Amino acid sequence: MTTAAWEVETQDHPWWLDLIAGIFNLIVGILLLTNPAKTTVALTWVLGFYWFAQGILVLVGMFLDPSGWGWKLFMGILGTIAGIIVMRQPIASAVAIPSIFILLLGIQGLIVGGIALITVFQGGGWGAGVFGVLSLLFGITLILNYANLATVMTFIWIAAFLSTVSGIIQIILAFGQRRVRSS
Repeated sequence: MTTAAWEVETQDHPWWLDLIAGIFNLIVGILLLTNPAKTTVALTWVLGFYWFAQGILVLVGMFLDPSGWGWKLFMGILGTIAGIIVMRQPIASAVAIPSIFILLLGIQGLIVGGIALITVFQGGGWGAGVFGVLSLLFGITLILNYANLATVMTFIWIAAFLSTVSGIIQIILAFGQRRVRSS
């Protein structure tokens, strides 16, 4: 049986799970596009609740499986405290979390750029050099502007666009998967 490029057949999970995920991504993307401030605060609060619940579950799991209890204790306490802080200060966290993520992307840009430039000196070619320089410039730009409100808003707009596009793609793939399974 031949399928179109966008029709994916997999037996790992039901097609409707991809449909639900696609709808969720599409809704989040549209909400971020139409009301970025309130949606970011709401998503930040959800993230705080997730970190809190995850921290509690890690602490409970530490008693059920004591292997690596030191890391579990550390991660459980860290997750619980981070969740409480984010849920108690959702507006400040809605600005801080994207800023921290932008800073981490900037650091990643520096690392990737450095590795690409090392590759150039080992015979990687001019393409790796161009990529390395662009990655370094991208990383430096993000690091210098990570706390800038315009950078944070641009990051949120990019996330909104990516969430909307990926939601549409997931929905199309889910129906393609359904069609393949029903035939």
